[in-house]
Amino acid sequence: MKNLLTSWPLWALLSACFAALTAIFAKVGVENVNSDFATFIRTIVILLAAAIMVSISGSWQEPSSVSSRSWLFLVLSGLATGASWICYFRALKLGDAARVAPIDKLSVVFVSVFAVLCLGERLTLPNWLGVIMIAGGAILVAYRA
Repeated sequence: MKNLLTSWPLWALLSACFAALTAIFAKVGVENVNSDFATFIRTIVILLAAAIMVSISGSWQEPSSVSSRSWLFLVLSGLATGASWICYFRALKLGDAARVAPIDKLSVVFVSVFAVLCLGERLTLPNWLGVIMIAGGAILVAYRA
């Protein structure tokens, strides 16, 4: 069981399941609420949940122990997350969840390209074929004839 709990595929699959629920819950929740205010509420909930997790797991560490490089990239990540959520909630407010979520998942394609260009990661031909299929699938699911 311990091996399963330290397995990245399990956590990635759980992340995908929760992301799917996020889309469904957010679409219903944003129905009669300004999308920016909905993002604000979601952010408060996530902040509280993260604080509880850090407390329960004993993961707190002194902020001064975090390098300035880590601070920079964590702040940039937070800003990108905030921008993503604002755009996502606006898209959900304006469109169908079943069409918005696949386009949002083009982030998988962007991560692959950015990881190769910025992090020096390598993808094999089958990996690139998967990236192309994800892109095509997202477009097909979002497309309305």
